[in-house]
Amino acid sequence: MSLPKRIVLVGPMGAGKSTIGRMLARELGYRFLDSDRIIEERCGANIPWIFDVEGEEGFRQRETAMLAELSEVHGTVLATGGGAVMRPENHELLKRDATVVYLKTSIDQQVERTRRDRNRPLLQNDDPEAVLRHLFALRDPLYTGLADIVMFTDRKSPRLVVRQLVNRVNPKTPRHKRQVRKEGRNHA
Repeated sequence: MSLPKRIVLVGPMGAGKSTIGRMLARELGYRFLDSDRIIEERCGANIPWIFDVEGEEGFRQRETAMLAELSEVHGTVLATGGGAVMRPENHELLKRDATVVYLKTSIDQQVERTRRDRNRPLLQNDDPEAVLRHLFALRDPLYTGLADIVMFTDRKSPRLVVRQLVNRVNPKTPRHKRQVRKEGRNHA
């Protein structure tokens, strides 16, 4: 089995999609893409500004157009925004020629990782934890349904998560070969 043409990272805010994606791309020799950052670069404005001016629906339209464009680019690890799964038309774009990885993390970890981040418009209110709980209830079934791999990130370093993902997506790693040999002996 060879490496997938694309690896798409989905999951909630604070799951580590950008950090892990960048490291995973480097490890696999792939190009790293972050859909939110590309949208910001093309608009010349940050996501909170886009939300303020165009609303969430305007941002989601831009996101779908970006996902359509990036679904054609192979040899990449793509970090998506947490809400990319909310539009049904995005599901096929996320899965196209890709292995979808759900980076799953607890609400506590999300709160810890996002509490000082002012670049998350949905959390700019009096009770960000309640928002994260609500979003998790809505989005977790979608992330799980799209995922080829579910990887828990709580209390794991990004380096460990990347190592575990490489072992899952690249069967030519030494650990995998050892496991195959071991399983072969058990069945011989």
